[in-house]
Amino acid sequence: MKIRKYSRQREAIKHCLSMRCDHPTADALYTCIREEFPNISLGTVYRNLNLLVGSGEIQKLSFGDGADHFDARTAPHYHFVCRCCHQVSDLPMGLLTEIDHLAQRYYDGMVEGHSTIFYGVCSACTNDSPRSDPAAKK
Repeated sequence: MKIRKYSRQREAIKHCLSMRCDHPTADALYTCIREEFPNISLGTVYRNLNLLVGSGEIQKLSFGDGADHFDARTAPHYHFVCRCCHQVSDLPMGLLTEIDHLAQRYYDGMVEGHSTIFYGVCSACTNDSPRSDPAAKK
């Protein structure tokens, strides 16, 4: 394995990501990191994110919106994506390992794990919806 040189920018990107729970895109991290490094380029942010993903220090996620999202939490866990506001949240539930065993029954190879994303409408969007407003029903 190639040893990487220490980078203040990379550490700042990793720290910024670890302080967030919204699964930001590279663009959102770029905006955040520019406060500390005004001359940093978007390309540098992408390069460092890819290095961190490659080393397993962070994970890259795709939720079908065309953008890669990043998560400092690398342990297996589930996500919820709101179809209205596109907010991504971690679901605080345990892993359903029985899914791996069930899938194994239908596959000749070796099932090593799974990734699950739940989609729906978050509580903020549900509360903002006209159909949840009792006055709107009259």
